Amino acid sequence: MTSAGTSFLTATALAAGRDADVAAATGDYLYWEFAASAGQTDTVRVDVTLPGSADRHGPQSWTVELFDGLRRRQACTAGPQSGTAAQGTGTLSLSCTLRQVRSWAEPWSEDPLPGTYYARLSVSDVPQTDLGLAARVRLHVAATGGADDAQPEGGDLKAPLVPPVNAGATAPPGATALPSASTPPSPTAAPSPGGASVAAPVKAAEHWYSGLFSGWNSRWGWTLAGAALAGLAGIGGYTLTRHPRGHRGRRVVREEVRRYEEVS
Repeated sequence: MTSAGTSFLTATALAAGRDADVAAATGDYLYWEFAASAGQTDTVRVDVTLPGSADRHGPQSWTVELFDGLRRRQACTAGPQSGTAAQGTGTLSLSCTLRQVRSWAEPWSEDPLPGTYYARLSVSDVPQTDLGLAARVRLHVAATGGADDAQPEGGDLKAPLVPPVNAGATAPPGATALPSASTPPSPTAAPSPGGASVAAPVKAAEHWYSGLFSGWNSRWGWTLAGAALAGLAGIGGYTLTRHPRGHRGRRVVREEVRRYEEVS
């Protein structure tokens, strides 16, 4: 393979075990894509033949990065992902080992899943006058494992992480917890899967008012009662605070009529 892409859309496909030998210019972004299946652990190795020391004006730093099909940057578990070559150094070797590809993962975990992956090689630090100098890049993709190793090691839980024991006591898995010397064993204690005795839950005490605040229909009863009380309070308040102007006006008119009759 003698070509490389310049973006995710133009990345050159590279099969596992194949090499890419590309002539590049210092400062270019080079992209390759490869397929990974569940159970595989892929490693990308890059050898960069740098321009001649006479043409360079300082050290150069190169970086190789891996991305999944959603273009999320994946972490490297081994290998020098970045490296800096002095002005007199002729070659630079980089590598990045991807985490084992899983057959399933939670949406938030960002674990590597089967599909297409991208490798990007770029220059992270270089003198401005060295941009465009001719370089040679050799990239190799290696894969180990397969479908038989799709489940990561340690994926099955062989024993409970925290065995059920008495509060404040520590016992190895499978041991029988001893009752306290000051507290007799409870007749309601039930054996647990680990062999320890776990006390049965204590029933809550009941009072005469317990039923008033429990049950699915208690909220409606209290709501209706509160609404009725609020209505009665409103009627009573209106009766107590209304202005008796109308009654006093009629009484004044009757008194004036009576005085007029007496005078006449």
